[in-house]
Amino acid sequence: MTELLVQNPRFISAHLIPESDNPEDDKIYFFFRENAIDGEHTGKATHARIGQICKNDFGGHRSLVNKWTTFLKARLICSVPGPNGIDTHFDELQDVFLMNSKDPKNPIVYGVFTTSSNIFKAVCMYSMTDVRRVFLGPYAHRDGPNYQWVPYQGRVPYPRPGTCPSKTFGGFDSTKDLPDEVITFARSHPAMYNPVFPINNRPIMIKTDVDYQFTQIVVDRVDAEDGQYDVMFIGTDIGTVLKVVSIPKETWHDLEEVLLEEMTVFREPTVISAMKISTKQQQLYIGSATGVSQLPLHRCDVYGKACAECCLARDPYCAWDGSSCSRYFPTAKRRTRRQDIRNGDPLTHCSDLQHHDNPSGHTLEERIIYGVENSSTFLECSPKSQRAVVYWQFQKQNDDRKEEIKVDDRMIRTEQGLLLRSLQRRDSGIYLCHAVEHGFMQTLLKVTLEVIDTDHLEELLHKEEDGDASKTKDATNSMTPSQKIWYRDFMQLINHPNLNTMDEFCEQVWKRDRKQRRQRPANAQVNTNKWKHLQENKKGRNRRTHEFERAPRSV
Repeated sequence: MTELLVQNPRFISAHLIPESDNPEDDKIYFFFRENAIDGEHTGKATHARIGQICKNDFGGHRSLVNKWTTFLKARLICSVPGPNGIDTHFDELQDVFLMNSKDPKNPIVYGVFTTSSNIFKAVCMYSMTDVRRVFLGPYAHRDGPNYQWVPYQGRVPYPRPGTCPSKTFGGFDSTKDLPDEVITFARSHPAMYNPVFPINNRPIMIKTDVDYQFTQIVVDRVDAEDGQYDVMFIGTDIGTVLKVVSIPKETWHDLEEVLLEEMTVFREPTVISAMKISTKQQQLYIGSATGVSQLPLHRCDVYGKACAECCLARDPYCAWDGSSCSRYFPTAKRRTRRQDIRNGDPLTHCSDLQHHDNPSGHTLEERIIYGVENSSTFLECSPKSQRAVVYWQFQKQNDDRKEEIKVDDRMIRTEQGLLLRSLQRRDSGIYLCHAVEHGFMQTLLKVTLEVIDTDHLEELLHKEEDGDASKTKDATNSMTPSQKIWYRDFMQLINHPNLNTMDEFCEQVWKRDRKQRRQRPANAQVNTNKWKHLQENKKGRNRRTHEFERAPRSV
């Protein structure tokens, strides 16, 4: 391949795609990116390309000897229409996957793109019908006073340049038998004027707010209760894999991007450089410079243990079978099976399987958390669904009214939960974490927060040393004796102003234990076990200290 045909190319992949029922017409399609041809773009730019050559191309006889004579190329467009006709183009083609259909001549082409600034990432989908239409269109030709690219309007020689030699067109047995004018035209017109646009003229997936790049893509076609869906597995440069499905909203021309999972494959961030999918084994194989890993195509158990959670996941691999979220099999006939990929409506599909007052079948998690006045605490709550919106409510003790929590400088909402800064006594109460999705609200967590004032804390910390338990209010009755000791030790460690080191804290704990042994000889065996436990912890800390002093082991 000469510089006349491509400009500093970076080849991505090559695929043999039949053109007709005649094997002599089969073509090989190349996907690559290259520098823009002079006049195509002001300044230096990169364009994504698709090129074609005939499988039986043996080069020319007198011209283009040992060089392609049927090579043609066209630009692959992946862009988002913008205001005033200015589009955002994704020109850095990273990977291509061909999804075979019932017609082997018309696979669907999936392409992964980025921009030169690495801000935008996108996935575009192409039809081979559109590709062939572009290669049958006008050739790109330089003309005019500014020597710009225009569609070629002159006479095109026969057989049309780019056509494979066969008995179908002119009876040529080989490219070496093609007329000289065909070879000359092919040498001077390797590019097509019209580009190849994606299906629906826009990407099916766009990412802008992430700090990673798309590197690889494979696609699996899955049969679901309401049709077929293409599930995309997209590798990144930090060792993660995105599992995404495109779902039509009103029509198949208006697709909704649904992120099912974001899985970390490698412990250390590394570029995923290869991905293969096995539908027979139902496994995804991922390769990088550090090793090879495999993931199952479906992990239905991660979507929870309720019908509503399984339905809201909208994973074509999974369905509610009446007792759990499990693998969906189209041939299975079960009356209790529930799946709704297109709408994800649990109220319609799960109401007859669960109690009326709890349609989700979800077991509410309840916690009791203790906080100290003027300190901070974190209420952890994150839904399993990637698309759910978290909604927090607060209920005062001995009050039936619930009110929405307003986010401000003192209460900060994050993806992992709710951060309460500088706790006040009025923050004591019940906190409810809800997940809202598709108009369906599900309560995930109920947290009872007890805020302890500073004076009360001092009494709690020193009540055993003073031997006067009657001075302290019975706020810790819900705790077991071991929980009370742990909580007191922990709060003393983080709040006591006179303890500067861990050793001082441990020394105080040991003194207290010795005092308790003298006061309660009947519990000597229990305290002896606790002493041994503390000694083992101390030895463990010493061992970990020496571990840090050793030279690191090679991976």
